[in-house]
Amino acid sequence: MIAGDPCQGGATWAVLQYLLGLRELGHDVHFIEPIAANKLQPHGASLSQSTNAEYFRHVVQAFDLESRAALLVAGTRDTEGRSYDSLRTLAARADLLINISGMLTDPALIEPIPVRVYLDLDPGFNQLWHTAEGLDVGFDGHTHFVTIGPALCEPNCAIPTCGRRWIATLQPVVLSEWPPAESLTRDAFTTVANWRGYGSITYKSVFYGQKAHAWREFMTLPDKTPEQFVVALAIHPKETRDLEQLAAHGWTLVDPARVSGTPGSYRAFVRGSKGEIGVAKSGYAAARCGWFSDRSACYLACGRPVVAQETGFSRFLPTGEGLFAFETEDDALAGIDAIGRDYPRQSRAARALAEAYFDSSKVLPQLLDRIGADA
Repeated sequence: MIAGDPCQGGATWAVLQYLLGLRELGHDVHFIEPIAANKLQPHGASLSQSTNAEYFRHVVQAFDLESRAALLVAGTRDTEGRSYDSLRTLAARADLLINISGMLTDPALIEPIPVRVYLDLDPGFNQLWHTAEGLDVGFDGHTHFVTIGPALCEPNCAIPTCGRRWIATLQPVVLSEWPPAESLTRDAFTTVANWRGYGSITYKSVFYGQKAHAWREFMTLPDKTPEQFVVALAIHPKETRDLEQLAAHGWTLVDPARVSGTPGSYRAFVRGSKGEIGVAKSGYAAARCGWFSDRSACYLACGRPVVAQETGFSRFLPTGEGLFAFETEDDALAGIDAIGRDYPRQSRAARALAEAYFDSSKVLPQLLDRIGADA
């Protein structure tokens, strides 16, 4: 999503990395985002007058995508950007659809495309909602299935495959958009997060929860180090107990809408930080699916070291320089201490890791090759 839940710069970048990365490789890339009519803001607004459309226009203009993007009210022909008829013409000649979480469901825009890829950016949850809850997460109608949870491709993973053969990929980062940063705006470890998301689930007696459930285990971390922690945290004001605990233990909260509400402000927040302290959804940690945040990949690209909660990603990415995995507070403190002892070295290692593993000019061709080989 870009405009479905507007003014979330990080979520916008998760989509832009694919659009801009494929464009840099020379592909003719177009973007269609469906949005339910009841998601238009403010309630009752028409598409053209909605906050969603305003944000959509801002993003596509900023990245020179105006003629290659459309915001579509689901179940209608009403669009912002490209017309519905032009989208049908586009679908008739397209080679490949990359359908993020199966969000695009219009048969006229899907069925003509010969290779239809379901891109799973929420590994573990999509599969569990489908298996345990019987929810339609949009699997049907696709020819290929791609996930950023690499462990889902392994036979001993506890997460069901839902009868699909999954192709693993890492998150791409367009390095030209995320060059190494220089001076710090905040001498602090930061992150951008939603305290609660959606869809916690229990499967075979294992609870797969949200970020709130994981964060509480590390609440006292700032008490144990002189480093500062600044979090752009979307948390409801009624979460009083958690807010009190966060404040009591030294977590500084800033308004995510103010510091990361656009792609530009989000990038500036990441680049201006000393590094990232990344707490995962408890579901990712429990699943051991190997999920690694696109946000963390952006920190690495900027030369900002990352201390991230273990989700099994250390089996697929090198850790110990530039990137540190933690399962306990002591693990996190060790990573933070290592970064502080030789920050220039850790900064260089972070950038080198991004160049080796997340560079869109490497990740995306590899992905396309795997899709082609599986055709």
